Amino acid sequence: MLFNSFFKTMVGKVITVELKNDLSIQGTLQSVDQFLNIKLQDITVIDAEKYPHMMSVKNCFIRGSVVRYVQLPPGDVDTAVLQDASRREATEKTAGGK
Repeated sequence: MLFNSFFKTMVGKVITVELKNDLSIQGTLQSVDQFLNIKLQDITVIDAEKYPHMMSVKNCFIRGSVVRYVQLPPGDVDTAVLQDASRREATEKTAGGK
């Protein structure tokens, strides 16, 4: 749930999503759900010459299972908060497993 909560804080930011079929799409994050399905608006394809059929697409829904990487703007990522939250989550899991 850590990543789902984190991605929800990125709504409204421009991100780049690389899919498993090597298509990279950049757009404004509109929403994300618990399966890490992503909705982007105002998209642009990174390699438009390779994917000319995508030029007319402005909004898209990306199924979480086809995502390879998500690139986030470095200035918008608070690594200290992420590290703290991941430590807390790991501590809760080990405490619950005993």
